[in-house]
Amino acid sequence: MSVVRAEFTKFRSTASTGWTLLSALVLVAGVGILYAMVRASRPPADPSAFDATAASLSGVQVAQIAVGVLGVLAVTGEYATGLIRTTFTAVPRRTPVLLGKAVVVAAGTFAVSLPAVVVAFLAGQSVLAPEGLNVSLTAPGVLRAVVGAALYLTVVALLGLALGALLRSTAGAVAALFGALFALQMTVGFLPDDVYRDVAKYLPAPAGQAVVIVRPDPYYLSPWAGFALFALYTVVLLALAAWRVRRRDV
Repeated sequence: MSVVRAEFTKFRSTASTGWTLLSALVLVAGVGILYAMVRASRPPADPSAFDATAASLSGVQVAQIAVGVLGVLAVTGEYATGLIRTTFTAVPRRTPVLLGKAVVVAAGTFAVSLPAVVVAFLAGQSVLAPEGLNVSLTAPGVLRAVVGAALYLTVVALLGLALGALLRSTAGAVAALFGALFALQMTVGFLPDDVYRDVAKYLPAPAGQAVVIVRPDPYYLSPWAGFALFALYTVVLLALAAWRVRRRDV
């Protein structure tokens, strides 16, 4: 617990923490509301095929960048300043340091993400309501998608943390994060459509985003199976990061 308390003190006292979490909150709520306004002004030809939940939660796609960077900076910031030497001197076993950072980053991200996605959903549905495009939070799959969006952002932050601990470079870890969340999917997109459909759903981002999908979609795994796969990717990277932290002098 002392390690977690120490990591929490560093987490909340770092300027980048506040800015990245604020950015995530604004992006989740702001983009979701703006996109809902766009769809309300341009109603779909077939309202029965419209996914109102996805419209409200569209900001999650952008906010994942902010929370991923938050996870990266939670580690690389200490390497950049040299504070990591002091941290490892105080906690020679090292692995608890990484676990403490993971607990703090996950708790902080979820604490901000959950209210943000709830606000985005409720505000977005109020915008869509005059056009009859809104959906209730109690509709099948909607509550799971809203909570799942916050869980997805939390695991993205942990993915950034793992990459930061592995690469120990802010630029390198952020580039790797973009690669995992975007570049892999874009690369697979050049494959024939039937191959893309079979392969893309197992990539990190589509797997994790399956938990946010309300309607069945052949391009995604089932909600919790996809999220579990994304979490597994992240756990493996965290395990590799813990191994590297123990092996290296600094």
